[in-house]
Amino acid sequence: MRDDDTVYWDPFDRDIAHDPYPVYRRLRAEAPLYYNDRHDFYVLSRYDDIDRGLLDWKTFSSARGPILEIIKAGIEIPPGTLLMEDPPAHDIHRGLLARVFTPRRVLSLEPLIRELCIRALDRLTGAGRFDLMSEFANEVPMRVIGMLLGIPESDQQAVRDRADANLRTEPGRQMQVSDKAIPHADHFAEYIDWRADHPSDDLMTELLHAEFVDTRGVTRTLTRQEILTYVSVVAGAGNETTARLIGWLGSVLAGHPGQRAELVADPSLIPNAIEETLRFEPTGHAIARYVTADTELHGTTVPAGSAMMLVVASANRDPDRWPDPDTFDIHRRMSNLRTFGFGTHFCLGASLARLEARVALEEFLRRFPEWEVDREVAALSSTSTMRGWETLPITVG
Repeated sequence: MRDDDTVYWDPFDRDIAHDPYPVYRRLRAEAPLYYNDRHDFYVLSRYDDIDRGLLDWKTFSSARGPILEIIKAGIEIPPGTLLMEDPPAHDIHRGLLARVFTPRRVLSLEPLIRELCIRALDRLTGAGRFDLMSEFANEVPMRVIGMLLGIPESDQQAVRDRADANLRTEPGRQMQVSDKAIPHADHFAEYIDWRADHPSDDLMTELLHAEFVDTRGVTRTLTRQEILTYVSVVAGAGNETTARLIGWLGSVLAGHPGQRAELVADPSLIPNAIEETLRFEPTGHAIARYVTADTELHGTTVPAGSAMMLVVASANRDPDRWPDPDTFDIHRRMSNLRTFGFGTHFCLGASLARLEARVALEEFLRRFPEWEVDREVAALSSTSTMRGWETLPITVG
């Protein structure tokens, strides 16, 4: 933090991360284009500015990664890493994964997701206190992604732990960027080799047989290394974010017991409550981009080669877009939410995350209509890329 009264935002500052919203409010009002001279990056915090940044992929490029530390490190990005590509390569690679995440296929997963939720929650029957994260929120997305990928259930925990470890940082420290910061796929090799001889209805099998036209105009299938990269991207992206969303549902609804009671009485309100939670407490607060050309913003020229942070969590509470934005309201009229991004890089798994959260909350409220969070013990995770609960001990009524 700064000693003077000038606004300061730092994604690595754990004191700010505990409650960043007052800082976002000041950024929007006092420094709509903010420059952090300590870490050398720019920040946009207003809804309209962030929309323009997300849509203009030519100026605000993803090709060097969506994470500040990766952009600053200048690491080479392997092909097929969707979060770290621009069109046309991005569109080609995204199209292959889109075959798996069709609305029909995602909806077909609901019975399996519900079975996973029921199994996890049945173990908690009679428990008066437990950690919502370790006992439930982390469990469900891990099993769903493992099922999609075709990873044996006995190995799913180890796969999740490896993906999560790459996002962890020391409190107040930056991610230590190396080749580990890029999705690392060696541990999936044995599964790919197995699926080549034992096809099934899963993502690995789909990718093994998918034909596409690459950037050189050649019709071909994916190389083994490309498949490994794809699988690693899905495994990493689908676990952490959805688990954090379920954790925020538990935390925010505990703080709003009247609205929670409404959900118990009328479960049809749950989908909109999830949208409001995604707005109110998004798991990813900022998206990093690499600035490819000198750009004029708020009377200042941002030079080519700069890193830009687009703070979607601030956009989600911009009063020019949302009335009474710091109030949690499950009846809020929701549209144009930016938690899942916008434009080219809109999250491919958004519908799956929403489905998992809905089913998880439906099943949880059936068993536990009331709970309290032990906020003295609850702890946020140590990561500069996402904001969510590492531990969330609750007492159920």
